[in-house]
Amino acid sequence: MPRHSRKKASTQTYHVVIKGADRQLLFEETKDYIKYLDILEYYKEKFSFNIYAYCLMSNHVHLLIHHPDTVSLESIFRHINTTYATWFNLKYKRTGFVQDGRYFSEPVEDSRYLLTVVKYIHYNPTKAGLEHSPGMGYPWSSY
Repeated sequence: MPRHSRKKASTQTYHVVIKGADRQLLFEETKDYIKYLDILEYYKEKFSFNIYAYCLMSNHVHLLIHHPDTVSLESIFRHINTTYATWFNLKYKRTGFVQDGRYFSEPVEDSRYLLTVVKYIHYNPTKAGLEHSPGMGYPWSSY
């Protein structure tokens, strides 16, 4: 069955979700979270995209990003995901996929939905029982 084309946002703003392959962890220890944030920062500077909100959970990542017309969302995440997967596999002496196929992306076309996505991203650790309310101690969120 062929893949469907991704929906394009006229605003160039997307809610992106990356999941661990076979429901495995993307982050096993603190250094993994730090490395992912370092990679994200590197490519943010290289490709000049903005991150409005993020949350790194142990087995998935939520990002709200806006990218310029000069670089595609696909190119950004091909670099980020490949770089992290290569590092992760070397560190843990493993092979194979780290991320579960393609990332999910949902266009964000208006300010109302933008606020909904920010809230959804920041409430992720609370829904998972990792903190009492957003911003109350979960270190891997932009809250």
